[in-house]
Amino acid sequence: MWYRILKYLLVGPVLRLIARPLVSGLHHVPRSGPVIIAANHLAVIDSFLLCLVIDRRLTFLAKHDYFIRPGVRGALQRWFFTAAGQVPVDRAGGDAAAAALDAATAILESGDVWAIHPEGTRSPDGHLHRGRTGVARVAAATGAPVIPIALQHSARLRPWRRARITIGPPSDLRSSNIRICTDQLMMEIREMSGQRYVDTYARR
Repeated sequence: MWYRILKYLLVGPVLRLIARPLVSGLHHVPRSGPVIIAANHLAVIDSFLLCLVIDRRLTFLAKHDYFIRPGVRGALQRWFFTAAGQVPVDRAGGDAAAAALDAATAILESGDVWAIHPEGTRSPDGHLHRGRTGVARVAAATGAPVIPIALQHSARLRPWRRARITIGPPSDLRSSNIRICTDQLMMEIREMSGQRYVDTYARR
């Protein structure tokens, strides 16, 4: 319930007014069944923009730290992330990657939508960086289709510049080579976003 309230009444209308998103390719997102949304990452609002323009509820994996901060501020943050469809994952320790993959798999096995930024963090320079292999691994394990999405202009919104969201057709990641599948996905995003590709991982 809170997800819809945030989307349609509280956060969504303000974000739509500020970003005025231009969306193309929305028909590529299946109306039901498990699906993976994979998008580049330029700004903090990227995840919220995806939630705004895609009709289905999206679930992201968020750092466990966001859910355990003390005090009133921590409680409000915990409520907001939960209401916004974020699932806490402990990224510390040797089992962090496995825990994230297990959480993503559970989302898809429930027939829902898992959304992720394959770069792992926001681009520090506006370029598209090397993708991490979690998307391809989960897609191989679950058989869920992967929808590549390119966001443009979200980092520097201006009255004369609207955010653009381009949704591509499902990416074919059936190769047994996880790295090749991941690189292919990133190239598809690059073609839509027009970003320069940098073959190094993004680091804040």
